[in-house]
Amino acid sequence: MSSPSVLTADFAASLAAIALGHVNREFPNKLDHLMTGPADVRGPRDLHPIFYGSFDWHSCVHSHWLLASLLRLHPEIPQATNIRLHFDQAFTVEKVEAERAYMSAESARGFSRPYGWAWLLKLHSELVVHDAPWGARLEPLATAFAGRFKAFLPLCDYPIRTGVHSSTAFALSLSADYAEVVGDQDLLDLLRTKAMAWYGQDHACQAWEPSGDDFLSPALMEAQCMGRLMEAGGFRDWFDRFLPDAVSGVPQTLFQPARVSDRTDGKIAHLDGLNLSRAWCWRSIAADLPGKHRLQAVAIDAAERHLQASLPHVAGDYMGEHWLASYALLALSEGREGVKS
Repeated sequence: MSSPSVLTADFAASLAAIALGHVNREFPNKLDHLMTGPADVRGPRDLHPIFYGSFDWHSCVHSHWLLASLLRLHPEIPQATNIRLHFDQAFTVEKVEAERAYMSAESARGFSRPYGWAWLLKLHSELVVHDAPWGARLEPLATAFAGRFKAFLPLCDYPIRTGVHSSTAFALSLSADYAEVVGDQDLLDLLRTKAMAWYGQDHACQAWEPSGDDFLSPALMEAQCMGRLMEAGGFRDWFDRFLPDAVSGVPQTLFQPARVSDRTDGKIAHLDGLNLSRAWCWRSIAADLPGKHRLQAVAIDAAERHLQASLPHVAGDYMGEHWLASYALLALSEGREGVKS
C-alpha cells in the first residue's frame, strides 16, 4: 500500500475498502464476554448485532468511526454509497438497544473498559455531524457509556500507564472529543480533573518503551492527552517539565520507529499501531504547543518517520488489517501539523 503523508482521496478510498471488507466479517472473533451460565454461550452476531465484525468489538467500533470520518472528509470516494447503506442497516433502534442492553448487564460492568468506551464515544461524536439519523440512533448507547465514565472515573484513583487497551490517557483524550461535540460539560470537567490529578505533576519522563505488545506510547499518549485537555500556555510549561530534553531527541526511543518482526503475530503487529499512534501524538503535540516552540520541527519530523515506517503495512495480514487503518487515519487527519498562536 502506498504511504502518503496526507489523506488523499485515493488513500481514503483504500482505507474505506479495508474497513468495509471486515466490519461484517464475523469470524475469526475474539470475544470479551463473561458467561454466567449456559444461556450466555452465544456467538458474536447474536451478542452484538452492530459490532460483531472486525475480529473484536472495539475494533469494529473504531472501524465504523473510520468509515464515518472518511465519508465526511472525502465524500466523493467510490465506497461512499456502500458506507451509507451499511450505516442505514447497522444503526437501527433495535440493534442499538441490543448493544445497550448487553453492556448494561452487571456481568458486563468492565466490558471493554476504558478503550472500547472511549472509541464508542468517539464514533458518536463523528456520526452526529452527518446529515443522517445515525448519530441520533446511536445516542442511547453513547449516553450509557458516558454514564459509565462518570461512574468509573471518580473511583479510579490511579492512572493506568500502559501502551495497550487499558491506557487511561487514551480514553480521556478520545472521550473529550465526544464531550465537546455533544456539550456534556460535566463529563468534560471530569476528564480535565482526572487528567490533572493523574498526570499534572509528572516530570522528567524516562520513557522506558516500547514494550513488545504496545500500540500506544505511554509517554507520548500522556502528553497528547494533556495537550488535548490543558490550555496552550499551561501545556507548554507542563510539557517542558515532562520531556525537558525532547528538542535534543531525548529520550531517543520516542523518536525511533519500532521494528515489527512478524506481522502475522497479533501482538507483535501492535508495533505498527505504535508507530502510527506515535505519529498522531507527535503531530498533535506540535499543534498544541504555542507558536514557534522549539520542539515543533523536531516533533513533525519524528511523526513523518513513524508514518513512513508503518503506513505501507496497514493491509496485508488480518492481524493488523482489522484495526490499523483507524490509527492511520488518526495520524493523517487528527494529528494536526498546524500550531497554536
